[in-house]
Amino acid sequence: MSPLAFVLVFGAALSHAAWNIIAHGISRAGATFLWWGAVASTVVWIGAVPFTGGLGTDDLGSFALGVSVSAVLHVAYMAVLQRGYREGNLSTVYATARGTGPFLSVIVAVLILGERPSAIALIGVAAVIVGVVAIGLVDRGRGAGRRRGLDLGLVFGLLTGVAIATYTIWDAHVVRTWELSPVAFMVGTTLLQVPFYSIAVRHRWDAVWALGRAQWRRIVVFGVLSPLSYILVLTAIQIAPVALVAPLREVSVVLVSLFGVFVLRESRPGWRIAASLVVVGGIVLLAV
Repeated sequence: MSPLAFVLVFGAALSHAAWNIIAHGISRAGATFLWWGAVASTVVWIGAVPFTGGLGTDDLGSFALGVSVSAVLHVAYMAVLQRGYREGNLSTVYATARGTGPFLSVIVAVLILGERPSAIALIGVAAVIVGVVAIGLVDRGRGAGRRRGLDLGLVFGLLTGVAIATYTIWDAHVVRTWELSPVAFMVGTTLLQVPFYSIAVRHRWDAVWALGRAQWRRIVVFGVLSPLSYILVLTAIQIAPVALVAPLREVSVVLVSLFGVFVLRESRPGWRIAASLVVVGGIVLLAV
């Protein structure tokens, strides 16, 4: 992976970890938070579009198709993820999703997009995925999610991983093929998510406004950092293989885990740090 792509993806991981730490708790508000997140992301970044290459293309049809499909895929991803959190153990859902998504992205990138990462890079990919899953499984077993022997957290975690891989591959394909501007693409995607979330909160507008008044600072931070993290990823996939970018962006999981160990004093710090070191080893191999 080129140094520039590595810096972009690592910067994306830092941004993703930062907004997750800052917005910790508020995201549990569900659709009301998602509505504010989509609105804030659009408002904060739409002014940057003219200064970051515009749409990146004169083909408005391609741009509209790209962002429309992406918006639907991202909404579907959030719907499956939220359902998973209701049905199963948070750690199981999160670990399965964040591990399965990059894993499937790598397979699709190799088989369909024709990417050919080196053997060392693939070992690094495997290390990152294993480490991320290990971090998420630290607290596995605390919570519900089993019915008749079926772990629903695992099921919805896998479905979430499929959703992650799907939008990652689609976004990478359209941004590369149609040469779309990452900023405009991100703004278009978040803008088109607003109607979906508006339907979801149509009977809860009082709760929406109350959340906005109480948590506007965190919402603004989300509006800045969440799109930034994905804009950096979209920029990186224009110059680096998806098979390498997709796993490396999950470094955010490690950063949040280390924050939990050293700041929040979460349980089993040795396990969390050991799993983080596995991810770091994978990152070193990806950077070779």
